[in-house]
Amino acid sequence: MSNLSAIKKPIASEIKAYHKVFKSTIRSKVSLLDIIMKYILKTKGKEIRPIIVIYVAKMMGEISETTYYAAALIELLHTATLVHDDVVDDSNKRRGVFSINALWKNKIAVLAGDYLLAKGLLLAVETNNPHLLEFVSRATRDMSEGELLQIEKARKLDISEEVYFEIIRKKTASLLASCFATGALSAISDREAVEKLWHVGELTGIAFQIMDDLLDFKKPSITGKPSGIDIKEKKITLPLIYLLNKSNALEKKKIIRIVKKRHQDTKSIQLLIKQVRESGGIEYAKGKMIAYKNKAIDLLHEFPDNEARQALEQIIEFTINRKN
Repeated sequence: MSNLSAIKKPIASEIKAYHKVFKSTIRSKVSLLDIIMKYILKTKGKEIRPIIVIYVAKMMGEISETTYYAAALIELLHTATLVHDDVVDDSNKRRGVFSINALWKNKIAVLAGDYLLAKGLLLAVETNNPHLLEFVSRATRDMSEGELLQIEKARKLDISEEVYFEIIRKKTASLLASCFATGALSAISDREAVEKLWHVGELTGIAFQIMDDLLDFKKPSITGKPSGIDIKEKKITLPLIYLLNKSNALEKKKIIRIVKKRHQDTKSIQLLIKQVRESGGIEYAKGKMIAYKNKAIDLLHEFPDNEARQALEQIIEFTINRKN
């Protein structure tokens, strides 16, 4: 498994430069907002997305100020969506600490998310980099559509494999796609190459989300959290879709009844997880995940072979080998 700390080491100074831009961008003269922004800085995650932006720029040419603006823009969008998602999901925890809405309530959390989005737009305009907005706006649109499509399908529980991939392509993969595209845009102007790198990110993002869905079927001791969270939230993911496709009409009705009516019953959920495992759903999803990962790496190999490309390959591998 790729070690993220080792991946970050060669670009430590560049990450420091990006941090400077990000911190200065989210600063506010409104004391409450500034307190919230400082809290966000303290609770930030792995920062895979800005790392991708930096490495793509390095692979395609030179890292510039625009690269740091692109990385900050992506992270502003990502952070804003996380803040808004916690409100939508009524989640009190994020990465093991209290979410913004848990500490400051929903209204303030929504406004803080809006502030982050607005700062991202201003960053692109004020630094004379409006060309970055096209790909970030595309990702924002796709993420909203993906989220709403998932909500719509959760009501009817009629998610086919095709619809599942459409949801995760939009909801998750589009943001990683924008990392690859904006990183490239900060170094080159070749539209065809930028679009191709968008696709590398999209394939990586799909593999990333399948891994995320698989983690929900792991034993609690492995992930540090209870299994079956997706089922409790009435989310039908690839391993469960595989079970449904392998089941007869009567079995399908029973499975759907558990997800619809008994999704808060731990015993029923654990029984369903057992059925998924026994059906081969986990292996099937793993196979699909590896296939998408391999497609991403194959497409990446069409670009210059250098240390940055090797680091991006390690990041792609990391997305499907992580434990949380």
